[in-house]
Amino acid sequence: MDKSIPQETRGQIRQGKLVKPTCGMAPGFTQANLVILPKDYAFDFLLFCQRNPKPCPVLEVLEPGSHEPVLTTPKADIRTDIALYRVYQGGKLTAEVEDIKKYWNDDLVSFLLGCSFTFETALIRAGIEMRHIDEGKNVSMYVTSVPTIPAGIFHGPMVVSMRPIPRDRLVKTVQITSRYPGVHGAPVHIGEPEIIGIADLSKPDYGDPSLIKENEVPVFWGCGVTPQAVALQSKPSLMITHSPGHMFITDLRDEDLAVL
Repeated sequence: MDKSIPQETRGQIRQGKLVKPTCGMAPGFTQANLVILPKDYAFDFLLFCQRNPKPCPVLEVLEPGSHEPVLTTPKADIRTDIALYRVYQGGKLTAEVEDIKKYWNDDLVSFLLGCSFTFETALIRAGIEMRHIDEGKNVSMYVTSVPTIPAGIFHGPMVVSMRPIPRDRLVKTVQITSRYPGVHGAPVHIGEPEIIGIADLSKPDYGDPSLIKENEVPVFWGCGVTPQAVALQSKPSLMITHSPGHMFITDLRDEDLAVL
């Protein structure tokens, strides 16, 4: 698999030529969620991720002040290589920007978390349609009534992503995604969205709605947008994230994260 593909994609993002959700981009390469926090919050957040591995599986933690993810994506720059970032200050979303250089300082610690876009290539290869990709949309994401396990200041609800899956492909879908625990793994819920506090699937909290056909079931995975919902409740002085659906594309291959 050609490693120039994610590098070229990141280059286009860095130049402002790809300001759109990254689902379907650089297929076969791992995508990641981003959370950046002041160093004083870093241990609490790492503990939060350890206690909540389904929505927040850790791929890499950068040293304070470092903006190069040397383990997953050497020579990349997490300050510029995501199409859209969100800035949360004191529990409020205060900005959405195309690079974060003006916010950067040597006190910041960056976390790359697994993203469910990673296992979509494997699902597509198995003949399981990803409707949001086919329609050129962002995946549907919902804030649930399921609480995360608190750690330090961090607490709040789990966010999930949803994909419509044909009933006769549910078992296959679970089998495939279970092989990728580092990017959310198996679903956290199947069908009956009201049980996890989702009242209306046509109104996602993030992303775009997806049509669910008669023979399909909504399937939900833990989502790396969870820290953004947590930021609104926990109110850290600063949290910088990706904008939902606008992921960091690493040099890791999807199969690097697969288990047998």
